[in-house]
Amino acid sequence: MNDAQRADQIRALLVENIHPDAVRVLESEGFEVELLDRALPEVELMDRLRGVHLLGIRSGTTVSAAALAAGSDLLAVGAFCIGTNQIDLRRAADAGVAVFNAPFSNTRSVVELALAEIIALTRRLTDKNAAMHEGVWDKSATGSHEVRGRRLGIVGYGNIGTQLSVLAENLGLGVWFYDTSDRLALGNARRCGTLEELLESVDIVTLHVDGRPDNQDLFGEAQFARMRPGSLFLNLSRGFVVDHSALSSHIRSGHLAGAAIDVFSEEPRSKAEPFVSELRGLPNVILTPHVGGSTEEAQQDIGNFVANKLRKYVLAGSTSLSVNLPGLELPERPGCCRLAHIHRNVPGVLAEANSIVARHAINVEGQILGTRGEVGYVLTDVRSEVDEALVKELSAMEATVNLRLLKV
Repeated sequence: MNDAQRADQIRALLVENIHPDAVRVLESEGFEVELLDRALPEVELMDRLRGVHLLGIRSGTTVSAAALAAGSDLLAVGAFCIGTNQIDLRRAADAGVAVFNAPFSNTRSVVELALAEIIALTRRLTDKNAAMHEGVWDKSATGSHEVRGRRLGIVGYGNIGTQLSVLAENLGLGVWFYDTSDRLALGNARRCGTLEELLESVDIVTLHVDGRPDNQDLFGEAQFARMRPGSLFLNLSRGFVVDHSALSSHIRSGHLAGAAIDVFSEEPRSKAEPFVSELRGLPNVILTPHVGGSTEEAQQDIGNFVANKLRKYVLAGSTSLSVNLPGLELPERPGCCRLAHIHRNVPGVLAEANSIVARHAINVEGQILGTRGEVGYVLTDVRSEVDEALVKELSAMEATVNLRLLKV
């Protein structure tokens, strides 16, 4: 292994109709890119991963331990979305596969959809629209309200929750929020000490939580029962956090005045598959096909952001904002060779690696080390040419998971 892997040897597979800008970014470096417009089931994904170095997905494709094992050449996975719960992050780290996502790029799009749905539900535009399509002209104001002065409860006060908080307040809503982490309240937003306190205080509840396992079944019968009569409910976060049977029951009984749902525990992989839900046909319920971040602006930003993360990882070993590896970024030094060494996080690895480098009479120009859980990662720049013997010795270290030689 005298030479680093050439860019034109890198193969990328992008599925689920990822924005063309991602293709442009990767192809501009000479990478070979295959683009598919659908999600892949596990068996097909395993077959297609052979010889693939970069995988790009959205929320509909699951990257399981079996898929990672099949992708023996895989260097990195890019989630062209916010969530990464569809990826076995632990197994990816153990295999030395970096995972990147887009934690900020579609925030505005999700917030705008939430606000639009809050207004539509509060005015009962869904019912008015359905009646008009049936030829019924009903100008009654019954059940239709302004959002000004109503109380919005935000569950999950992260990037999306905080931006929603600010814009909702500008529309005249009062804002309450609940988060398990210690979050700074923005504007006049009020923190609730418990979820129960929030549910009993507001007219509208909207979920913006992440995909961690602890959020499974976060919202069910007990939570809906605590909501104030006539309240509205929105979920634009993760499908598995809500019991749709309980939600359906509270809509049908009239306890809740309406709901907007964008995410589902089971979602069709393509337009050819039918969408099945007990929420279909309910009054004043907006159902959307997981499009919270699906605006052209957001998808373009996501395409550029994640593709550039993948590009920089392949070419320079950068793991800034990786969700499963230590986040490292070492300034590039023209003319240097860079050793990107992923290893098990055990004592003495750096000392052992540097002693091997020293025995080959190679001087280190720059170096950075980081650890994350059971994984360590070190970038080392050297001015001398790296011979095959050095690479073999470093690769043979007991703690080594993956070693790459880069030209920077």
